[in-house]
Amino acid sequence: MVCGCILEALGYIGRIMSYHNPFGEDAFLLQICCLTIAPAFLAAGIYLTLSRIVITFGPENSRIKPLSYPRFFIPCDILSLILQALGGGMASAASHSNEDPANGNHIMVAGLAFQVFTILVFMFLCADFAVRTVMRMNRMGEAALDPTHATLRRSMTLRLFLVALTLSTICIFIRSVFRVIELAEGWEGSLMKNQTLFIVLEGVMVVIAVLVLNAFHPGLCFREGYVKKPKTERRTGRGLFWQRKPKEEVNEKGSPVQGDV
Repeated sequence: MVCGCILEALGYIGRIMSYHNPFGEDAFLLQICCLTIAPAFLAAGIYLTLSRIVITFGPENSRIKPLSYPRFFIPCDILSLILQALGGGMASAASHSNEDPANGNHIMVAGLAFQVFTILVFMFLCADFAVRTVMRMNRMGEAALDPTHATLRRSMTLRLFLVALTLSTICIFIRSVFRVIELAEGWEGSLMKNQTLFIVLEGVMVVIAVLVLNAFHPGLCFREGYVKKPKTERRTGRGLFWQRKPKEEVNEKGSPVQGDV
């Protein structure tokens, strides 16, 4: 999320520079490259939360194992990011050499299109998991859910987080579809010159996605599900885990029994 926000900020700095110098090539390429690849980092943060949600509601309700989600989506996101960055670099190099940047533009569009496809698969798997969870609950009741995280599932913060995650995913998806269409038209396309659509479908969508995920940060929303350890527990010297202090055995008179020497 931090990397995505930094790139977004750099992209809009490029747009401000372009306002003062509309024909400045460096400012133009800065805003095109940064604003194009930034949401890939935001999407990666979204993908990482799905495995935790599956664990919270019960892995039995999912078609695939919880850890398989990040193992699939993160490489896809990295591939999308590489294609967009490679295309942006080629377009930049071609522009500096007064050559046609169409080849780099096509690679950027391919990376964005692959990102749209990945988000679609993510949305499908989220919907599939939700439907399967509801269907199993209708048949089995609470037995369909993991009892370990019952407290977390009852928390309002988790429910708000799920709403925020859904909204941010939709916003990133809308933004990505817009950028695919925009770049596919080329540098002289009508969408590339329409500032109103750009602000609404690019800027506003990203702002909403970032704000809701920060307001309902997963680190805070999942905190209620953590089981607090009693004060009688002590930390061992081996590793970072907790161990209960053993109870003393007593004899028939109520006195502690001495351990073996």
